[in-house]
This record gives sequence, C-alpha cells and structure tokens, in this order.
Amino acid sequence: MKKPGVCVLRTDGINCDEETFYAFEKAGAACSMVHVNQLRSGEEKLSSYHILALPGGFSYGDDVHSGKILAVELTSFLKDQLSAFVDSGKLIIGICNGFQVLVRTGLLPDRKLGEISTTLMFNDSSHFECRWTNLLVEHTNCVFTKNLEGSVISVQVAHGEGKFYTDRDTLQEIENRGQVVFRYVGNDNSPTVLYPANPNGSLNALAGLCDTTGRIMGMMPHPERYVERTQHPNWRRMPGNTVPHGFAIFKNAVAYAREM
Repeated sequence: MKKPGVCVLRTDGINCDEETFYAFEKAGAACSMVHVNQLRSGEEKLSSYHILALPGGFSYGDDVHSGKILAVELTSFLKDQLSAFVDSGKLIIGICNGFQVLVRTGLLPDRKLGEISTTLMFNDSSHFECRWTNLLVEHTNCVFTKNLEGSVISVQVAHGEGKFYTDRDTLQEIENRGQVVFRYVGNDNSPTVLYPANPNGSLNALAGLCDTTGRIMGMMPHPERYVERTQHPNWRRMPGNTVPHGFAIFKNAVAYAREM
C-alpha cells in the first residue's frame, strides 16, 4: 500500500522539523518538508497529504506570543485549505510550538478557526524548562494514543510557555468531553500540578489534548525526541527490547492514515 503523505510544516524559527520528519518516516510515512510560503503560493497543497505535522521550535521567534504569528498566517491565508483538510477527516499533530499554534488558531479544543478559548502561557517557574517528564496517557478516542491508554510514558519537555490555561467552564467542558490526552504525573504516577513534575503549572496537569473526533492532537512534550532507544539518557540500563515511548504516537497516526 502507498505510504501516507505527511506535510511537515516549516517556517522561520521552527527547529524540530527534522526530528519530526524522521519519526514519521520511521513509522512508515512518506514525508515532505513544506514551507508555509509554498502553501500560500499554491506550489504545495494541503490536500495532497494525509497528515499535517506542526513541529516544535520558535516560529517567527515567538514574537508577540508563542505560535501567534504562524497561527494568524494559517487562519488568514490558508483558512479554506485548513478547513477542508480537517473536514476530510485527516490528521493533525502539533508538538510544543505546534500545540501553541493549534490553540491560537482555534483548532483546539473545538475546531473553530479564529475562535481562541484556551492558551499556553509562561511557565510558573518563569524560565525555560528542558528535561524529561512522565505523562499519564488518558483514556480517550485520540487516534495518536491508541493502545497506550492508562500507561505512563517518559518524554522530553523544552518550552518557556507551556502552562495550559483557560476559564473554569471551558476547562470543565474539555474534561467532560474526554479531550485530555496526557497529564503530567509525579513519582507515584498520579497527575500533579506541583513543580517540578509538572514543569509549567498547567491546569489539571494537562500536557496534551485532542479535539472531540480524536484526529487533531496537541502536546507540549516532544515524542519525536524518543523514537530510538538510544535517545533516552538511561538507555544502557534498559532491556534491549525496550520500545521508545514516543514512537507509538507516530505509528498510530500512520496506521490510521493507511486506512483512509
């Protein structure tokens, strides 16, 4: 079967595009690095792809707010393409800066382009957090975490604006609809808002969420940085058959896209 196509979106300041490309290629996809200007000019079309990946980094230097300029660019110049892509049932993943872009476009949590109801704000620690964290994978209909529900995975965080925040009613709606995909956990594997296990102070320990269809997911930690066993700092102490915790996220996406 033909490999599903992945659009790894690039622009100034994105710096995790190669890792994301590698993760999807390893999972069996056919990836293309696509600059946002290629979409704007018509040289590339989102409709040519099955998965849209918004990688981490600092798009446009995180000027104004993290992910804000790229989000405005997507909703202003590519709204029709993006809407058609979502309506066709295809997949979108936003990692770190990509998550920030998704909430600022309005695609998360409600797939309402241009309507922003949540944000990712400065970490409570007031500085950049870069280290390994543990996440509980919640029971959801998220395509990307199929068969991972209930497990605790270890992945990196690397962000300065990762605190998920919204008003009380919106947060309750997100919880009621089962959209929380990942939560930061402490040593007892229980969700926590306490530092340092929760690196940013996110409400309800939220580290990632999806839309109600489970096809659009954003997360602050970086699964693409743990798709090889040797990427973990303690890999020499692990059994040889250890499966890198981030890899399943990409495998699930590719498997889903193959059936489209």
